[in-house]
Order: sequence, then structure tokens, then C-alpha cells
Amino acid sequence: MRELSPGTTFGHILRAAGLAANERANLLLAFGEEANPRRMRAGTVIRIRWRGTPERPARVEVGLDSDRTVLLERAGGGWASSTVTVPVTIDTVFASGRIESTFWSAVLTLETLRGMPRADRGLLAGRLDRVFQWRIDFSRQLRAGSSFRFAYEREKRPDGSTRSGRLLAAELVNEGRSLHAVWFVPGGEETGDWYDLEGRSVRRAFLKKPLALAHISSGFAKRRFHPVLRTWRSHRGVDYAAASGSPVEATGEGVVVRRGWSGGYGRVIDIRHANGFLTRYAHLSGWAGGTAVGSTVGQGQVIGYVGMTGLATGPHLHYEMHRDGRAVNPLVIDVPSGEPVGAADRERWRRERDERLAMLLRLRATETFGVPPEIFGTPGGGR
Repeated sequence: MRELSPGTTFGHILRAAGLAANERANLLLAFGEEANPRRMRAGTVIRIRWRGTPERPARVEVGLDSDRTVLLERAGGGWASSTVTVPVTIDTVFASGRIESTFWSAVLTLETLRGMPRADRGLLAGRLDRVFQWRIDFSRQLRAGSSFRFAYEREKRPDGSTRSGRLLAAELVNEGRSLHAVWFVPGGEETGDWYDLEGRSVRRAFLKKPLALAHISSGFAKRRFHPVLRTWRSHRGVDYAAASGSPVEATGEGVVVRRGWSGGYGRVIDIRHANGFLTRYAHLSGWAGGTAVGSTVGQGQVIGYVGMTGLATGPHLHYEMHRDGRAVNPLVIDVPSGEPVGAADRERWRRERDERLAMLLRLRATETFGVPPEIFGTPGGGR
């Protein structure tokens, strides 16, 4: 088994294995029918099987990614190629837990997820964060003792890893308040979204925060003592402390109207949104691709990376929100929500909602759902 290292090509691997020039050429030609050898990434695993006396290569396996392997097999005087896709099974994972320190650690240490690779548990925690991120800031509003439960449908590979997955239903109970998210695909749509129990979209025009893992180091204030200038002045945004290089996400869909250096802001990006909103991201170490002035960016798209450019004493992100040219506090402003379930889909929505909530009711939790009794016909959601 060999792995491509940076600067190494498939041809280099074949030559190092002792294959003659014409054999290498035929193999690369056959491989080119399935994939581009010039686009192979570092870390690609290549296995060469030898047979016969004297030994000669009879089979070459190239792992394109976790799901696809190109097989090259000797056929007469040449080579035949094919792509094999790893088979998957579909199952549903049910889990519940209690938050003692952070939401991420609570999900990663769930006993029911022990058989899932750690990387997949991290992705699942990220999906849960995404579902609730429009309604709660996990770094600021979540309290110890909060509970959660969810049903997660996934495509599982034979090695236990996940090819893809989606949350069918989830609940988060924080300070006695229940938040719900139920997956639903409206008629005529190619993909779905999450809705609360009344069919209102949980999506908002803006995310609660532009960083996945960060804490607020300085809030919005009319007067704050500036640590660099050593004077009192207004602070028209929110500072998030985070490690240098942490990815910064656009909190809403919009158009980049400024990207460059701006005095105390250092490297900064301004994004203009609908309804008179503008968001600003400052002290960046650098910008991500696709963020040139005039570019359209999507909600949650990485636009840059945390740094300490401009007037900054340490790595952090300065985040501002403006409406109609006036700075507003992004932590408290009420922002527009997404479209609710339409009237034509209401009957199917109620049926699928009840089915998916019934999945969650199988799981123990420290709080009640707060589900309206009419959904299941009994108080407390049928428990």
C-alpha cells in the first residue's frame, strides 16, 4: 500500500513500484477513463497486487474517496478499468443526553454513539448546532442541565462511517423552554428544511453568530474602554474570541460590498443583505475564496478567518450589524424568518410531523416536550 504525498503523482508511485514505462502508460490511460490522474489528492491510497512467476502487477486499486475505488485489472495485453462504489445501509440513530459543560462535548460523549467514528459524531453535533443556531446562541444562552434528543437518519458504510445523513426531528430544552425542529420537504421542492411544531420555519435571515466555536469577549455598548487606544468610546459590534485561523461564516445571504484593509478594523468584509441590513466582519487574518467585491455569498458560507489585524490585542472577530445605515445590537434584534409550511402541504405536514415526533417520544428526557395535547391526543405528548 502506498499513499500519494504532496508533489507526488500516480505515475511516480507506479515507477517507484518498478513498473516499466509502457506498463505505466497503459495503466494511466485506463485510469483516465474513470478519473483524472492530475486531480488526485495527497493521501490517496494506492494498492498494487502482484501475481505469477515472475511476479507482475495483476490488479491496482486506487481509493478516490471514502465511497469510490477505481479498479484496474489486467485484461489480455492491456488493462480494464471500473469504479466500485461502497454499498451503504440506511438506519436511524436515536439519542438523548444532558448538557453539563458544552453542547459539543455532550454529543461527542453520548454512549449511544460510541460505535460512530469521532469525526462523524462531530459532524452530527454540527448538524444539531445548525438546526438550533437561528434561535439560540450555544456559546451565550445555553445553561448546564439542558437536555436534548434527536432522530438522525443516515447512510452507513460497512466500516460504520456515515456517507450522508439528516436530522428527522430534534428537541432542545433550555431553562424549561422547549425548542423543536422537524424535517419536512414541501411539495414541488427538491430539498427540505426544519420547522417548529406549528409549521413555522426555524430558519432566520441571519445566524445568531458568525463562528461555530467562540465566546463573546466584548458586547455591544455605547461606552467601552478601548484596550489599545486607552480611551472611552462606543463599541458598535460584538467581539468573539477564537483561535487564529478559525473560519468565519456569513450570517446571512448577501453581496460583498467591501473587502480590504480599513484602519483599526484591519482586514474587513462588508456584506449587504435584503431589507436594509449590512454585516461587517473585522480583524480577519485573510479572506476565503469567492468573496471578491460583487460576489454573492450564502448564509453559513466561510468568508474569512479569525486574526488580529488592525487595532486588536489578540485574535478575535469583531462583528457588526447595521440596518438602514445605523448600527444595531445583533444579539437582540428581531430578524425576518423563513416561509412557513404552505396551506397545500398542511395535511401531509401534520402527518409527517406526528410520525417524527413519535420517534423522539421513544427517548427518555429530563423535561417534557411541551407538545400540544391534540398532536397525540393525550396530555404531555402521550407519555
